[in-house]
Amino acid sequence: MPLSPPAARTKLHTRTIVIDGYEREDGNFDVEAHLTDTKTFTFKSDLRGQVQPGEPLHDMFVRLTFDPRMTIIAAEAVTETGPYAICGGGAASYSNLVGLRIRPGFLREANSRMAGPHGCTHLREMLQEIATTALQTMWPTRSRRQAETPEDAEAREKANDARDAARMLNTCHAYSAEREVVEQRWPHLYTGAVAPRREARLDAGSDA
Repeated sequence: MPLSPPAARTKLHTRTIVIDGYEREDGNFDVEAHLTDTKTFTFKSDLRGQVQPGEPLHDMFVRLTFDPRMTIIAAEAVTETGPYAICGGGAASYSNLVGLRIRPGFLREANSRMAGPHGCTHLREMLQEIATTALQTMWPTRSRRQAETPEDAEAREKANDARDAARMLNTCHAYSAEREVVEQRWPHLYTGAVAPRREARLDAGSDA
């Protein structure tokens, strides 16, 4: 279902973030992100004089490399374009992420290592989406590797499911403990009322 029709308006700004996840030949993983900010009008810049429509105000790149345990083993960022000549210096703060694991609490620790006058606000803002992309990148690979070792697959699947529950429960509308996604996936964590569809299913079973 699309959004409702908008009011008459004029587009002024576009922020684009593209994030890709890769499995490397050495068994590790990369997530690369690219952020751009552009305007639809010409404006004055202390660094560049006039910035033309569509010309990036911000043009930034990030790469995180992590191992199968989700531990970051390399991190780098580059600011190709910023409002000021010195903006690129804030990208170096990404190297402080080496050694962190992408797991619950990652964003809090990562922000503490990148906050303040040595970091970059826009590069820091990408951390949540980068971490989510890292998890999405690992999911199919983890499933495939488990399938290659079936003797341990069931135990690992249960452990992974428990970690998923701890990470996702009550983090959004769909994963509320009172909603049917949790009732279906983690019934032991479900705290909502008995759903009508389940009551109907039980009634049908008793009639049989």
